[in-house]
Amino acid sequence: MNNKNRIAITLGDPSGIGPEVIIKALNILFPDRNNLPIIIGDTKTLEKTSKSLGIDFQFQIIENLKSFDNKEKSIKVLDNNKYLNIEFNVGKNSIEAGNASHEWVELATDLAISNDVDAICTAPINKESWQMSGFKDIGHQEIFKRKTKASYVATMLVSGKLRCMHLSTHLSLSEACKYVTKENVERAIKLTHKHFSMWGFKNPKIGVAALNPHASDGGLIGDTEDKEILPAVLACKEEGINVSGPYPADSIFYDAINDKHDVVVVMYHDQGHIPIKVYGFEESISVNLGVPFIRTSVDHGTAFDIAGKNIADPTSMIEAIKLAQNLSQNSKL
Repeated sequence: MNNKNRIAITLGDPSGIGPEVIIKALNILFPDRNNLPIIIGDTKTLEKTSKSLGIDFQFQIIENLKSFDNKEKSIKVLDNNKYLNIEFNVGKNSIEAGNASHEWVELATDLAISNDVDAICTAPINKESWQMSGFKDIGHQEIFKRKTKASYVATMLVSGKLRCMHLSTHLSLSEACKYVTKENVERAIKLTHKHFSMWGFKNPKIGVAALNPHASDGGLIGDTEDKEILPAVLACKEEGINVSGPYPADSIFYDAINDKHDVVVVMYHDQGHIPIKVYGFEESISVNLGVPFIRTSVDHGTAFDIAGKNIADPTSMIEAIKLAQNLSQNSKL
């Protein structure tokens, strides 16, 4: 892989499978060990993981990016040695792991905002460990929104040709349904159009999923489509955006896979996550829209049940790193 841009990978929760999938992915993507990405995290965890996997990597601790030299065939680890004497228990939640993984995401965000890195790629964090550590952030997205002061940050999942842009993610189903308003749907469509245009799509085809079964069946099963979603679609069409819908959620993803839509705007978390993971579970990755930098991520959790067993599949991390590189070079999704 020709990694000319500066990509920073966060280690994620050191007690999960993040370190393992990172090492495996880099070993596959960079067999010649040239131009390796930066890792933000704990060096001793990486060394231990690399040794356990039997993968030969050299690690070089750097205190800041001013001391960064990518000519040497080693992985540069941005590590302040704060956790040098802390043992992270594999497969278990802890305050220490929560503090560390949260700190690394904060640092990566700061570096991305200041343009010191071209993109960030994140390994999975554990929300419970963050809560144990006293953080109010539910996940990465909340940190990005807070630090960038963005009015709206959204998550899109990608698996092959299927792409799902989520109107909302970390809301209960009852709250997610209330969030489906003309204003919010219109904002999501416009944000999707903006990013896809930036990513090389000419006149991107945006399909919008309905909230209710059968797209409400003419008002027989709810009225959200007529009152909120359709008016948003029509308003965006008037501005020249190539958008259509709302379509029943049981058919729109089939149409997207068959090239009718470049991306589907979905109304809530599971409406987008389920088709993505059924279509290509291992290959699925996450991308954020609405932030002034590129962020990709694996689309899986810390998997404490298999952490430390060296059986984690690195495919999602491989795809996330590749997409971070592609987008940082203004390539098409």
